[in-house]
Amino acid sequence: MDLGNQTHIKLVLLLGFQALHNFSILFFILIAILFSLTVTGNAMIVTLVSWSSSLHHPMFFFLKQLSVSDIMLTIAIVPNLLHGILKGQITMSFTACIVQFHFFSTAIASECLLLAVMSYDRYLAICEPLRYISIMHTAFRTWLVLICWFSGFIATLVVVLLINRLKFCGPNTINHFFCDFTPILELSCSDVSALKLGQMLLSAPLTMIPAIFITATYICIFITILRIPSMSGRQKAFSTCSSHLAVVGMFYGSLIALYVVPSGGNLFSADKVLSLLYTAFIPLFNPIIYSLRNQEIRRAWIKLISTRN
Repeated sequence: MDLGNQTHIKLVLLLGFQALHNFSILFFILIAILFSLTVTGNAMIVTLVSWSSSLHHPMFFFLKQLSVSDIMLTIAIVPNLLHGILKGQITMSFTACIVQFHFFSTAIASECLLLAVMSYDRYLAICEPLRYISIMHTAFRTWLVLICWFSGFIATLVVVLLINRLKFCGPNTINHFFCDFTPILELSCSDVSALKLGQMLLSAPLTMIPAIFITATYICIFITILRIPSMSGRQKAFSTCSSHLAVVGMFYGSLIALYVVPSGGNLFSADKVLSLLYTAFIPLFNPIIYSLRNQEIRRAWIKLISTRN
């Protein structure tokens, strides 16, 4: 990705969490532990779903893709953050900054679509059980996943190519710990109003439409569950979608907070804290939630451990 013709900036300085300089060792240990647990937990979900024949169902196929997205999101941000905590600041090339933004944004956009697909899977399983197998066959769910990843990648690539057309004259300092869209634009000496509008038009279908779709599917799911006569039947039906609902709530809750709360001018502003929550904490909870709340996942874990022993 050649940005040399459009920028005089060769290096980007990310200030990171300079307000925590006196606690850098403790902060580094905390983030390193979270990073290790996140990558390990999600990688184990990917391995378990691939290995266990009892998990070769559409819901777990989509869960594996969600774990891949979380691994991609975490690896794109956290290793550089750990390096910056030790050094006091993060220095990276401008090209690397753009590449980091591309990977981060692709993971976020794809995860929005994957969560919508997972809600559709739960809708079919609960509201249309007799048609579930015939609709959610292997070819169809594979196409759904490919569409999610391809849409996220292409939409982000368009934004990156538009950024590539800007001129960047300086300064080269970003008051953040990774290269997000708005901090990158603050480095530009070009008019970025059209790009902001274009990015909004591209991101709306990838974030708002899935959110509306998820809401609509869960309204139908709840109506169907309430019509089940027995309490045990309602509990069983709700348990099949409760994990996904919890993940959706955390994902969109942090996403809305991250891009609605205004950024401050101090070095420890709210957007950094929310971004840290989004990139270091939230991806860790997905495997925890599904491992604790899903009986099939727990049984597969036990079987895998007993087989290894």
